[in-house]
Formats: sequence, structure tokens, C-alpha cells
Amino acid sequence: MDLKSNLYKYAKLVVEVGVNVQKDQVLVIRTPIEGATFARAMTECAYKVGAKKVIVEYSDEQIGKLTYTYASEETLGDFPAWEVKKYEDLVAQNAAFISISAGDPDLLKDIQPNKIAIAQKASGKALTVFRKAVSSSQVCWCVVSMPTPSWSKKVFPDASEEEREAMLWDKIFTATRIYEEDPVAAWKAHTDNLAKKCAFLNEKKIKTLHYVAPGTDLTVELPEGHKWEGGGECSGKGTYFVANMPTEEIFTMPHKYGVNGTLKATKPLVFGGNLIEDFSFTFKDGKIVDFDAAIGKAVLEKLIETDEGACYLGEVAIVPESSPVSKTNTIFFNTLFDENASCHFAIGSSYPTNIEGGTTMTDEELEAAGANTSITHNDFMVGSSDLDIKATTTAGESFYILKAGEWAF
Repeated sequence: MDLKSNLYKYAKLVVEVGVNVQKDQVLVIRTPIEGATFARAMTECAYKVGAKKVIVEYSDEQIGKLTYTYASEETLGDFPAWEVKKYEDLVAQNAAFISISAGDPDLLKDIQPNKIAIAQKASGKALTVFRKAVSSSQVCWCVVSMPTPSWSKKVFPDASEEEREAMLWDKIFTATRIYEEDPVAAWKAHTDNLAKKCAFLNEKKIKTLHYVAPGTDLTVELPEGHKWEGGGECSGKGTYFVANMPTEEIFTMPHKYGVNGTLKATKPLVFGGNLIEDFSFTFKDGKIVDFDAAIGKAVLEKLIETDEGACYLGEVAIVPESSPVSKTNTIFFNTLFDENASCHFAIGSSYPTNIEGGTTMTDEELEAAGANTSITHNDFMVGSSDLDIKATTTAGESFYILKAGEWAF
């Protein structure tokens, strides 16, 4: 594997297709310190297509852990005003944002869940303007990943340090179609296919979805005017971008108060540097009324207590078991990849783009239309080769969207 060549192809894909950097646009790259080489490659690609300025923000997960360990709860709950202003100014400039999601899934397993919850809640509230700009696709944004030593070790614990990093790069390049002769053309064909599936489901005007699998028997009502999306979308300035690489999903919003039944997760969830495993929920009128987890139950409890909307669902996403990410036969312990290997839901906020007129609605108007609002949005996986999803339309027609984990239309 020619890592240098493939890394540059990956950087070019993220810059030109992921956020689709425009001439004289500011690009912000947020990366762990291990991502310096990747960030430099993206910076070069961005300047080559005419970016005005590239801002790279580095983070260090070990320093983050030290902060959680030694800082007071009062300090963790105090999000700096200067950082809020920075992100609001960047949104006002129509900056594009690339985030590299990579880290140790077990990093904060010994940290008090309450400390993590306080910090997550503080940043969620403080960055409301930035979060809304992202969730409503006002700005172009893209989440990607790359191996770090701690993450590679978690995925491939029996391999040597050098081998495990190369193995994880191989999985990432496979999942993001970098090995294709023309990755940009491959992505265009892929996003076009997802758009066709969305168009079909939007025409059907679905009223309910019924999920059936071992441990799952769930009915999900969809709000009137809901919209299926997938692949890419247009920003407020009309620029087409792809928010996740990889992405294999088509998704919409459930009605906040229309979810009933039981739902069992099929893959681990990494939240706040902690693993939550073998977990399940019971819903009544949209709300989580009971839950359990073999590992990480206290962390899961803090997640669904983040705010009022955190005990409701905000996204329903469908992914076939035959997706390229699923075909890697790898549990990544990273939501970006695991959610694109499996059907999933999200706890917390809905995307305003998933309902007609949603991007111009206030939070109150979104709630009235059936959307969920929250300062959190966390995906968890429910897909398997045993999962069936049956749709019923407003006209009373029933058909399968997914049968035994695969597309049925």
C-alpha cells in the first residue's frame, strides 16, 4: 500500500468533495495532534483550489484526560466566551469545517461520568449558533477519520503497532473508496444512487416504519412533511458537500412523540471517551422510559439526561449490511464508521433539513412540526442481517425498505 499517495488522494477527496472548498473561502480543520500529516495534505489541497485561508486547530486527548481528572466541575462547566465568538465569526464568514474524528474509545473510562456530562452540556449550550449552522447545513462541513495509535490498538489489539496502523488505514481507504481508479467519480456515482433512493421514499409519503429484529420490535411514526436525505446536500450558499466520509445512509427524522416499543443496539457506542455496550431501550410516546446496558450504563444515563430532548430520538437512518464499511468485517469503535456499517438512530436533536421548511423554522416551530430539539446528537447502531423494516404510507400501502438487512426496493 502506497500510504503517501493514498493519503493525498484522501485529502483531495475530503477538500474537493467533502467540504467542496470554494475560491476565497476560509477552511477550518480540527484534528488530533496525530493528524498533522493529514492536515498538512488537506491544507495544500485547499490552497490549490483557491482557499483564502486554512486554520488548523490541534487537540491532544491526553491533555483532555488530564483536564477531566484535575479540573473542578465549575471549570468544566465554564465554556470560554472567546471560543464561542470565534466559531460564530467563522460561521458569519461562511467558513467550511473539517473534523477528524479519531481517538481512544477507552480514554475516559475511569473519569466520573458526571464530569463528562457537565463539559458536554456546557459546550453544547455555548455553541448553539455553530451547532445550528451545522445541523441546518448553513455551512459546509465534513467529518472524516484517520488512525491514531490508541484507536488502532483498540481495533486490532493482537497486531504490532506498525501493523495495526497500516491495517486501519487499509480499512479506512476501502470504506472511503480511495482504492477506486477515480475516487471522485466513484463518490459521484455513489451519492447519485443514494439520492435516487431518497427520491423514491419521499414520493411514497411514509407514515410509519416497523423495525423487527432479535430484541427489537419498534414502531416509528414519521412527521408530515418529512424528507429523506443521503449522500450530499447543499449549504445555505448553494454549495454541494458531503458531511460524512464514509457515508452509506439515507436518513430522516422520526416524529418526536411517535416512537413506541423496544430497541436493541447491535454495536458498541463510544460517548465522551467511554464505551457503552450491549444496551437497549424501551420507548413510549417517543420518550425513553427504560434502558439497560451491560457496560457503561451510568454513562448512558448521563447522555439521556443531557437535556429534555436527549431522551427522545432525532434521526432514523437506513444502511444495508452490504455497505463497503460493513464488508470490512470490522467493529471500528468509532461512530463515523460503525454508523455507516449499520442502520442506526440518534438520541437528541433532529436535523432541520429533514422536514419541509425546517431550515427557516425556530426551535419552537420545529417542535410543533414533530422534530426533536436538543444540545446533543449521538448515533447508535441497530442494524443486522436479521433486521426487517416495513413501511406503511399515508395511503395505506405497505412495503419493505429493508429485508434481512438488505435493500428491498
